[in-house]
Parts: sequence; structure tokens; C-alpha cells
Amino acid sequence: MATRSYQDAIDHLNTLQTSAADLEAAKVARTRMNPNPIPKMIEFLERIDHTCEDLNKLNVIHITGTKGKGSTSAFTDSIIRHAKPNWKVGLYTSPHLVAVRERIRIGGEPLSEEDFTKYFFDVWDKLQKNGPRTPDFPAMPNYFRYLTLMAFHVFLSEKVDATILEVGVGGVSDSTNIVPKPIVTGITALGLDHTSTLGKTIEAIAEKKGGIYKNGVPALSVNQPEEGLSVLKEKAEELQALYFMEVSSFPGSESIKLGLAGEHQVQNAALAVQMAHIFLSSMDGSDPRPEPLSQLPEPFATGLVNTKWPGRCQTVYDPNHQNTTWYLDGAHTAESLSCCVQWFVHPGVGLPVAHESPPTRFLIFNCTKGRSGLNLISEILDKTKELLLQHGSEVKVENFFDIVIFCSNVTYADGHFKGDLTSRSISTADLEELKKQHELADIWTELLPTFPREAIHVVASIEHAIQTLQRLSNPSDKMSVLVTGSLHLVGGLIEVAGLSSVAL
Repeated sequence: MATRSYQDAIDHLNTLQTSAADLEAAKVARTRMNPNPIPKMIEFLERIDHTCEDLNKLNVIHITGTKGKGSTSAFTDSIIRHAKPNWKVGLYTSPHLVAVRERIRIGGEPLSEEDFTKYFFDVWDKLQKNGPRTPDFPAMPNYFRYLTLMAFHVFLSEKVDATILEVGVGGVSDSTNIVPKPIVTGITALGLDHTSTLGKTIEAIAEKKGGIYKNGVPALSVNQPEEGLSVLKEKAEELQALYFMEVSSFPGSESIKLGLAGEHQVQNAALAVQMAHIFLSSMDGSDPRPEPLSQLPEPFATGLVNTKWPGRCQTVYDPNHQNTTWYLDGAHTAESLSCCVQWFVHPGVGLPVAHESPPTRFLIFNCTKGRSGLNLISEILDKTKELLLQHGSEVKVENFFDIVIFCSNVTYADGHFKGDLTSRSISTADLEELKKQHELADIWTELLPTFPREAIHVVASIEHAIQTLQRLSNPSDKMSVLVTGSLHLVGGLIEVAGLSSVAL
């Protein structure tokens, strides 16, 4: 057999994406693309010669939530690795920023291209050889399920000592939710996202997210709105969790400088600390409900300080343009955008400190189809206005950004994606007409009627956005560029702007 390359693996993987046409057909028919996927996921796992019981060997910390689940997973991974430096620790997250290999990490490092290719085709070949056993079950899983299967295969093959497993969407029906007995489960902040799948209320979303709780397993959550918290408590009781715990803080939180920026990260770190504490106590054969920490162990503190999670409230100094600073945050819900603005509209970040001249501020923004551009842009502007007043700034919200660029998530100006960033879920017609981007521009003008129309730009790709920024900027001026609204946008920008060496 001819040698198969990493690019071959990516090309095969991209065939498993759901097309825009199929997504639209499902929407019109008002049917879910993948009703009750768990039985299919279990059969896929068996077809690659593993069982659900095998997954218990991975010693799983299972994490879901609407916002903060990726950051919490990163904090937890870093704490465990610093507390147990001789352990092999697996981390599975989604989506990726630049390379799909980022989703599957061991020891904090993404799989190499060589290892990704090897394990990818291990799974691919077994699924091709061992066809469906149940009538009407598909021969191949979709994109996310495939990567989840592959992560399980990698972690079992590598015999990891611990696994941090982030849910994709929801909880109860997510393809990660086939581990019979995790060591501990945790839920980050709830909010309204993926409402067509999970429900339109916090209660409905909490019902789905709480589905990761398991019989005899500690069930944790951060502080939640009362209507969400009560549902999570009920789910923990219904599923016979070992106990339910609401986590609000951790010892020493006031004095520690977390590796991830933003006030909201304190809550995520608190959940990570408590889950790691319970996990390590259980793994040591001690009480699965250990006494609360009176002080933060040194490895925990080191883990929190050294946590890295690119594309989330991240400041990147451009290595090629010394006057350009990028502020990258993949926030894509109203709640997460509020946190993003809270971070950015702050002295020393997007606001100058005393006696500094203000930079030229750019916003590069996109949101995917199905999300309300009006709600998201309103959140950005309302929060910006509030914070400018709070910080005593003389700048008005309508003058805060000098130039706004709305672009698609297409990587390159020739209309192509970087292989790892290919998306088949975007309609060709929408891309050609830039419907979403023109809609966003109109919303911006409607909300800020005095904002100069010539300072609003709609472009077809991320590369076009960078070209526009370079064309409109003076190389000698300081530039602050906030990039937000989509993790795919942030990842594509890191790629096109040549920031990988400093951002990842």
C-alpha cells in the first residue's frame, strides 16, 4: 500500500463533514441531523475493536457547559500534568484553531502529523473493514464523531493515565457521552447557544448538559442561574450521582495570576481546581469526596499560572509588524462576547493607560449562520458603552473602533480554505453574496448611525480582511486589532497573518 500522508488524512476527514445543503434540508424538514446518536457511537466504537467498558481505563474527567468548557479543560489538563509530571495525560477538545491535530493532545502537545496520520488510518481502515451491524446505521461517522472515536483509540493505544474529555455540543446525546464511569464530571456556565438542538431556555439546556452526570460519580457545576441550577441538581439526583457540588471559588484566587486572561476565567479555574482535587484523591484511593482545600497546592498553582489556551482572550504581538497587537477571542455567544469586551475594553488592553496616546482600533468580526448578528453586535456595543463609562473614558462607543471589517471564515483570497479549516457547512451562494457579512454591516450602521459608512468594510475572506487592514493603516501608528465572533475566524487569522509561531 502506498504511504498515506497527513494531507491524505485531512482530505478523507473532510469528506465526513455535513454539507450546507444537507443542513438546510434538515432545517426545512425540521428534523435533527443525528437523532439519538449514542447507539450508533457505541457500534462505531465496537467496529474499531473497543468497548465502552474499555473507556473506563482512560480515567476520564468529563466537562460540558455553554461557555468556558474549553478553558476549564485546559486548566484541568495543566493542573493534572503539573501535579503528576510522570503521567501521560490526554486532552480532547473542539474545535481546533489552525490544525485538527490540536483536538487530540498528550502531555499538552498536539499529536504530530505522523502520529495523527497513523491513528487516523487505523480507525478508517477498521471502519471500512468492519461494516455496519445494525440495519440503517451509517458506514462512517460524521466529522466530530470520527475525531471522538479517534481520540478514544489514541488514548487507549497510548495508555494514558488520565483523560480530560470536552463535550462537543450539549451532553446527554453528545458522542463523548459513552464513557460508563468517569472519575468526575463538571459543568461550566450555562447560556443560550445551539438552541435549535438543545432548547430555547436555560432549563432545557441544563437538562441536556446534565446528561453527562453518571451513577456513583461526583457531579459538579459552577454557579448557575437559579433555573439552571435547580435542573442540574435534579439531574444529578435522577442519574444517582455520588453527590452534587456547586463550585464558586478556590483558595488564593485573589493573588494568583491565571495563565488565561479575563475575569470570567476565575470561575473556570475554580471548577478545574475542584475537579482535579476530587480526581487525584480518587486516583490515590482516597475519599472521592475529599475535604475542601484550605490552601492551593503548589502544583495546582503552577498549573493555573502556566495554562495556555490560544484564541481565548489572547494578546499576540505581531512578529512582523511591531506596531500591531492582535487581541484574539473566539467568543460566539452573547455571554462570551460580554466577557470578551470586559477583557478588551480595559486600560492596558484596548484602552490606553495614563499618558499613552490611543491606538488605531480595528474590529474584525464574523458570526456563523444561525446566530443572531443583531444580538451579538448589540452585546458588543452595549458592553463597550458600559465599560467606557465605568473606566471614566472620554471616548464614546461610536468612536471606540476606528475601522470595522466583516469577513467570511474562508481562509484565502482565492476562495480556498486551509485544509484543516475547510468547512462544507457554508452555503456557496451565501459565500458568493456575503449575505451574512452585509447583514452585519447593516446592523452596525443601524445601531451606530453616526459611524462613518466608509469605515465599514465587507470582504470575502480572512486574507482580504488582513489586506484591508494593511491598506488602511499607517505602519508608524500603533494598531490594536480585536478579532472575535468565531473560533474559525480566529484560527484562520492566526494562519494567514503568520502568527502561529507566537500564538499557538
